[in-house]
Amino acid sequence: MSETKAAPKAPTLSREGMYNIIRSPVITEKATGLAERNQVVFKVAIDATKPEIKAAVEGLFGVKVTAVNTLVAKGKTKRFRGRPGRRSDVKKAYVSLAEGQSIDLTTGLA
Repeated sequence: MSETKAAPKAPTLSREGMYNIIRSPVITEKATGLAERNQVVFKVAIDATKPEIKAAVEGLFGVKVTAVNTLVAKGKTKRFRGRPGRRSDVKKAYVSLAEGQSIDLTTGLA
């Protein structure tokens, strides 16, 4: 007997859940340059998974996502009033969009 594996279902998220996953867009020179290659960069929740990020971007912006790459930027150790402190870790998601799709980050969400 051969067992066939069903394709994994995309997670169903509420609108509030989508906003909890996608924290903010990253607006830097590098991120702006990636827009020419149909990629957008977002700060996301540290515990967000790639399928959740894909579902959130597709649900909020109405675009087709082809791939999601993530990285965790470790927080720096800094001094504050002479005492050492540590910044929080930040997770970024590099989202690749389908050909002809784009997200205009200057207009905001409805």
